[in-house]
Amino acid sequence: MTTVAVLDVGKTNVKLTAASRDGKLLETVSLANGPGAPPPYLHVDTRRIDAWLLDELPALVRRHDIGAIVATGHGSAGALVDDDGLVMPMVDYEAEVPEAVTASHVGSVASFRALGSPLMPGAAHMARQLLWLETEWPEAVARARWFLGGPQYWAFRLSGNGASEYTYLAAQSHLWDFDRRAFSNIVRDRGWQHLIPPLAPAWKPVGTIRPRLARDLDLPADIEILCGIHDSTANFYRYQQAGLTDLTLISTGTWIVGLSDGAAPDSGYEQGYVTRNLDVDGRELSGILAMGGREFALIAGRTLDTSVNETAIEKLIANRTMALPSFVEQDGVFPGSAMKGRVTGPEPETPEARHALALLYVSLLTDICLDRLGADGTIVLDGSFAKDPLYPALVSALKPGRKVLFNTDAYGTASGTALLADHPRRTGLAPVTVETARDITIAGLAAYRQTWRERAEANHAN
Repeated sequence: MTTVAVLDVGKTNVKLTAASRDGKLLETVSLANGPGAPPPYLHVDTRRIDAWLLDELPALVRRHDIGAIVATGHGSAGALVDDDGLVMPMVDYEAEVPEAVTASHVGSVASFRALGSPLMPGAAHMARQLLWLETEWPEAVARARWFLGGPQYWAFRLSGNGASEYTYLAAQSHLWDFDRRAFSNIVRDRGWQHLIPPLAPAWKPVGTIRPRLARDLDLPADIEILCGIHDSTANFYRYQQAGLTDLTLISTGTWIVGLSDGAAPDSGYEQGYVTRNLDVDGRELSGILAMGGREFALIAGRTLDTSVNETAIEKLIANRTMALPSFVEQDGVFPGSAMKGRVTGPEPETPEARHALALLYVSLLTDICLDRLGADGTIVLDGSFAKDPLYPALVSALKPGRKVLFNTDAYGTASGTALLADHPRRTGLAPVTVETARDITIAGLAAYRQTWRERAEANHAN
């Protein structure tokens, strides 16, 4: 069977894609995603996703020769299950964790650097989610069999088997100790070892589709269910499989997610804006997160169907109009900046001007993310921002002398995830299409960048 079905559970959309084993997308169906409201807490609406998946999957299998199914998803999704399914709803990472639980979690951390990420808002760490569940719903935890990462939950839902996986444990879970290359002291101290299933590679089959699902949905009984992977790492894997090394990838969507195969400066880890991640083979990557897509929407307001030009950017620079971070409840790469976002200088008066300001803002944000990562090799930009040709051009102008490539494919995560199906057998390079950012000259950009960065670093103090 030559085709792979990829289930991509994102924060905004859920997508089910048929793809070839070399990552070419053949067909995609999608579902708008949104969290389920309390009680008991803000949660991932798995019931709705599940019903949609089981409705769409048989039709996709009938149209394509699907031999494997693999899930991917954003980080920070944890699923507490018994043999029959979820024993508690899957906590949404924006849920408000009680302060006492957060304080207890912080008290149990010997080194945030060893855990790969600083303390993040909401329920961003799976370890904190499990502590919350254990504190308020101890009977549920007592009867649970496993605590699974998001992609591994869907592998369990389809196969009945549980596994843990490097890339997902490394995505801010606080369940993994990067220094020891083992489960963290939190797992040991809380006695959670029995809840964490054994590690398996992202590409490894954890089993075949559940016999009952195969019968009920009229699916082939031998469809393999692969372990699954963290979404941003799947996208990075795609470029790795294309032969790119000395690479920093900036993926854009709801989040700006940076991953690099080089080590970041120590100061980034110490100040808490650089994360540690692992690739498919368990090799360490450096990472960075900023909620750039959501900030773009807040600054731009109404979305334009067309891109803006350099003249609109130059006018903002000449007027000294600046959007200063951060417009969301996340510090991102500027500690202490959460919810301090504002526009200074003359307000943009048209939708085009607001769009230009948002684009300039995320380009400057990308520029500093690259600096925080210490990226000095090839830069690849992809995702939603890269569809606007001015975005890679601006980043290139902010990084003179650097090789800046971009990819307008909006489904890199699905392509990279599909490549997992042939991981043990692949002998050649996987195809990926990249373009070189065009050269532009923006009057006053260098001085504007310096002023913007100084004000952003000082939380607008000057």
